[in-house]
Amino acid sequence: MIKKRLRDWMRAQVEHELDKHANDQTEYHRASPAVQIAQRNLVATWKAQAQAGIIHALDDVGFRNFSQFEEDGILLYLMTVLGSPSRTFVDLGSADGINSNCANLAINHQWTGLFVDGNAEKIEYGRSWYATHGNTWIYPPKFVCSMITRENVNHLIKEASMERDIDLLSIDIDGHDYWVWEALECVRPRVIMIEAHIEFGLRSIVVPYDKDYVYPGKHPQYHGASPVAITKLAKKKGYRLIGANRYGFNSIYLRDDVGLEEFPEVSVESTLQHPRNQERQKLFDEISDWEYVNV
Repeated sequence: MIKKRLRDWMRAQVEHELDKHANDQTEYHRASPAVQIAQRNLVATWKAQAQAGIIHALDDVGFRNFSQFEEDGILLYLMTVLGSPSRTFVDLGSADGINSNCANLAINHQWTGLFVDGNAEKIEYGRSWYATHGNTWIYPPKFVCSMITRENVNHLIKEASMERDIDLLSIDIDGHDYWVWEALECVRPRVIMIEAHIEFGLRSIVVPYDKDYVYPGKHPQYHGASPVAITKLAKKKGYRLIGANRYGFNSIYLRDDVGLEEFPEVSVESTLQHPRNQERQKLFDEISDWEYVNV
């Protein structure tokens, strides 16, 4: 009971500070001193609880600040419990790097890293924004404008001097996320968040690789890989599934030598319980007889 009350109180404090700025959509308010203090208080509480053996379910720690959904809270919690030796990230498919899974860590927690995206306008906007923001101007993240393929992903990361033991890798490139991760060799992140195509349900399938693919391609649902397929790839690369965002499409994997006691492996099925998924899986009927790679 005490654990639940404390957890609910701390989450309420963060949400209160975020909600105060809900009507002001400028990115700067999401890095206000009040928001930073609230998050630091939350981190301090999480650390104390972890040291006392209290580990929360990922469903209970999520919140949105810069991320699309509740990924900011989940990632901050994981890094608090697991530690973050390098405090570095690589974000593949970052758009402008502001509405990103890595932005909250970069802006409010002084992480460094690399944003890569194929949209030149968004990359330039993000580069300029970070270079002038009060929290990041002195050492902003790196930005690279490039389409991301399995042929160039290692080169892009090496060229940016991010070939190291990074703490976080985010992959969201609306297409060949699976194939890019399969080809990635130059980094071994502790935590990986990657977009799965929940519309494929529990089938173990991947859309064939096409280096020239640009969303939406031939059909807006014909791209990517199922959660089952990505989890099989993860196991081959030495990672385990520990959860996802509430809608199940941002899957979270930990390297097998990291946090095994705190975050054991979970089933794919457990990440697909939201009622939205049943509706989304009906969209597969339109493309069920198209070509797939079974893995």
